[in-house]
Amino acid sequence: MPLVTTKEMFKKAYEGGYAIGAFNVNNMEMIQAIVEAANECKSPVILQVSAGARKYANPTYLIHLVKAAVETSEVPIALHLDHGADFEICKASIDGGFTSVMIDASSKPWEENIAITRQVVEYAHAHGCVVEAELGKLAGIEDDVNVAADDAMFTNPNEVQEFVAKTGVDSLAIAIGTSHGAYKFKPGQDPKLRLDILEEIGKRLPEFPIVLHGASSVPQDKVAIVNQFGGHMPDAIGIPESELKKAAAMAVCKINIDSDLRVAFTAAIRKHFAEHPDHFDPRQYLGDARAMMKEMVKHKIINVLGSANKA
Repeated sequence: MPLVTTKEMFKKAYEGGYAIGAFNVNNMEMIQAIVEAANECKSPVILQVSAGARKYANPTYLIHLVKAAVETSEVPIALHLDHGADFEICKASIDGGFTSVMIDASSKPWEENIAITRQVVEYAHAHGCVVEAELGKLAGIEDDVNVAADDAMFTNPNEVQEFVAKTGVDSLAIAIGTSHGAYKFKPGQDPKLRLDILEEIGKRLPEFPIVLHGASSVPQDKVAIVNQFGGHMPDAIGIPESELKKAAAMAVCKINIDSDLRVAFTAAIRKHFAEHPDHFDPRQYLGDARAMMKEMVKHKIINVLGSANKA
């Protein structure tokens, strides 16, 4: 089947009380791992491209790799631009074949955020593409997104109705306690999502899809593998998966996952070279990385998102 938008995905997810995984992609092996996992789990999936991925791999390469994955897939796949910085980047992505884009003007003043978002929405809808926007600010670092903890802000439920009405966006990313990047909380802390804010937003925007960014929960067993074979990743935990499952059962229809995948990918490569120091064929160590990342995606689909058998 061809690439799809997230519109029907989110409608079914909202009604079914589960979320769709939006997994960041950077190369062929990552795309293969995610799509193979989605096929085996019979789950719809969103492949998303960040600013860093665009710089690293070139959007044209990634689009064609995704199209190849679609040709060999039996589940709905959407191609999403993550954190589009301005109208021009969103327009280029839409023109290039993306079926969903995020315009992130959350750092701008209220009226400017609305104006930029509305401009993207008008162009996207005219070209059969859907739009995600953001209210609130998540702390942390991910590619070109860098927000200090002191500047982070929870989404104000009093603003969501006006923002959606004035922009016409199709989904809304909110800040309720997640954060970008791998190192979110120190051991001993008890990170929680502000599910009360999510519940209030759900009341004000009934049947409207909500998105969580920065929702990786960094796997400590994979961190241990990285460190066992020469890495120096500090102990770190993300929002507990139990909290993410609660959000998926509410208004959250899309959960972004990136750091978990990177850690799994890196852990497999470090383990491979520790066990096979004489190997030099990329197919060998990247094959191991693909396999470990695939298992991570399957775990998220089955045990966190609840989207297995929903394709």
